[in-house]
Amino acid sequence: MTEKIRAGVVGVGKMGEYHVGVLSEMSEVSLVGVVDINEDRARGIAKNFGCSYYSNYQDIYNEVDVVVIAVPTSLHYSVGKDFLSSGTHVLLEKPCTDNLDQARELFDIASKKNLTLHIGHIERFNGAVQELHKIVVDPVYVECRRMSSFNERIKDDGVVLDVMIHDIDIILNLIKSRVVETHVLGASVFSKKDDLVTVQLEFENKCIASIVASRVSQNKERTLAVTQKDSYVLLDYTDQEIYVQRDSSSEHQLRKGSLRYKQESLVERIFVHKENPLKLELQHFIDCAKNGSPRKVAVDNELYSLEIALDILDKFNQSGK
Repeated sequence: MTEKIRAGVVGVGKMGEYHVGVLSEMSEVSLVGVVDINEDRARGIAKNFGCSYYSNYQDIYNEVDVVVIAVPTSLHYSVGKDFLSSGTHVLLEKPCTDNLDQARELFDIASKKNLTLHIGHIERFNGAVQELHKIVVDPVYVECRRMSSFNERIKDDGVVLDVMIHDIDIILNLIKSRVVETHVLGASVFSKKDDLVTVQLEFENKCIASIVASRVSQNKERTLAVTQKDSYVLLDYTDQEIYVQRDSSSEHQLRKGSLRYKQESLVERIFVHKENPLKLELQHFIDCAKNGSPRKVAVDNELYSLEIALDILDKFNQSGK
């Protein structure tokens, strides 16, 4: 019988609880315990999932082989470093840290100790995103929109590090080129942080990307569109659907009292295998920690995504919005 890997979750807010739920259902995992400074919260989660609870994360150093860290971003570096230093494989929720040098240090510690350090970019494991990489060959223009209403629960980060970082990560891995120009506009609407940000990125290969992230919208939208010379690809994150539009033609039709525009094209719906992205992410993390399987994204790419996100945030802050 294969020995189960011992797992714990530090920080059991909304995202942390999701991790606990998935880990509790994985046959190769033994869920040891959950940690939260809110002891009542930790106790309640532990009771629901049949594990132990702690208020101090240092108490589980010798109890777990792997840990998911879902604490506020400002604590990622200190908590992540402590677990890596203790010899524990770590899945650290995104963003890795809010400081590039600290992120580099965490990856250096993991490398020296031969440990797995993964960052929780869950959208990488969205079935539609995985199919997108098979379709997109030579993008000319990429447009991302991630809109939602304001949530008082999210206090540690603005939209750049909370949600836009997902799109930055996916765009960089699609375009595979370096950013040469970054233009940022934004506003603080309901908080003192970045609530609404629009970004234009220009790449060395001349591709252009436009990203909008907002938590001031009443509608919820999470889409990514790619223009190629021979096709237009639309991805809907929420429904995990992809549509490819080809062979477009258009004409103007002059009728009595009106001028109408007519467009025709062939629209193809791509089959997407829909699985829980968080489950796939955790399975990949456990496989890397337990079996030494190669990571999905190279460390340099992890750091570059964070570097671009922090540069965007810096430009927003400099604008005095």
